[in-house]
Amino acid sequence: MAALATALLVAAITDIKRREIDNTLNLAIALAAPVWWLATGLGWWDMGLQLVLALVTFVVTCALFVVRQMGGGDVKLLTALALWFAPAPFLQLVVLMALLGGAGSVAMAAWNLDRRPGEGLRSALALGASALWVGGALAVLTALATGRPLLSAAALQSIRAFFPAGWIVALIALLILAGFALGFVHLVRRQKSRMRVPYGVAIALAGVWVLAQQALTSAAVSSTVN
Repeated sequence: MAALATALLVAAITDIKRREIDNTLNLAIALAAPVWWLATGLGWWDMGLQLVLALVTFVVTCALFVVRQMGGGDVKLLTALALWFAPAPFLQLVVLMALLGGAGSVAMAAWNLDRRPGEGLRSALALGASALWVGGALAVLTALATGRPLLSAAALQSIRAFFPAGWIVALIALLILAGFALGFVHLVRRQKSRMRVPYGVAIALAGVWVLAQQALTSAAVSSTVN
């Protein structure tokens, strides 16, 4: 697990520096997976399940590569990681990757926004939409890390007390949603240049996150048994 975490950090660094992930690193991660299977005592059925998971991941990510939503190195890295994680942790990894990658993409798009004269309101909506997206992603990540809900019962009760009429809440939500949609469309349309998002960083960080959770869970189980 420590070796895989180290490899993922190396992948993140190289993706930031060169916008690519070395094939040798992805191959090493993939080839080390069978050693991990033997070390953890996986049976033949479980090994076959890991291979099927990797195959499905490869097919889906190749489709994303064709439509230019994911780089070739990202496809190889995520496929290699599918050999390491059981379906449930791997699904968690994919969700975390989407949150981190989405937040990074939107933040970079906001930085790359082409602010034109006469479009001050649209630019403000675009920046507001990006801030809302990134803030929401960070809130979800914080909730996942701490195990706490996004809104506590006390917070929900305060909102209900402040807005006694449900239609007011619905109206405000619709206005926010409309402003977000308009701002996001403007954010996508007004980019100075096409930017390649280092999605490998999101994949690597999500992998390290899941590995850390597994390590903490294993340590807790061991301490309980002892």
